[in-house]
Amino acid sequence: MSLVIRRAEERDAPVIFRFIRELAEYEHLAHEVDATEADIANALFGPNPRVFADIAEWEGQPAGFALWFYNFSTIRGRHGVYLEDLFVSPAFRSKGVARALLKHLARRCIDEGLTRLEWWVLDWNERALRVYRSIGAVPLDDGTVQRMTGEALRQLAEG
Repeated sequence: MSLVIRRAEERDAPVIFRFIRELAEYEHLAHEVDATEADIANALFGPNPRVFADIAEWEGQPAGFALWFYNFSTIRGRHGVYLEDLFVSPAFRSKGVARALLKHLARRCIDEGLTRLEWWVLDWNERALRVYRSIGAVPLDDGTVQRMTGEALRQLAEG
């Protein structure tokens, strides 16, 4: 077995975009993807990136990715990491790739003195939930995710 986790590079933009599309299909959200490969490349590798990615390679082949950014806890007074997306291609599942990506992010948190690693998971994704429980993650039940997009966002901004 040869598993390598590394920081994504600009040459990885096409594979990251492919992973994003595969994840959207898995989550039954492919119809909502309006990002382009160029959008992803610019966000990750443009002049002022605010989002980052790690690539998992299994025996030299792209196996999965983690896309993340820094968040901040006013209660703790320090930053943390918010994991936006974690995806492992079906051919590489059950090989420890997801766990390795999470371990890599946990190591970043410890090394940088960050207070937490957080993410959101669809409640029907039992496979992912099992992985997350096995590493000690706990669900937060004291709030709900809120989102504004499209017309509602525009109306609030202009109104």
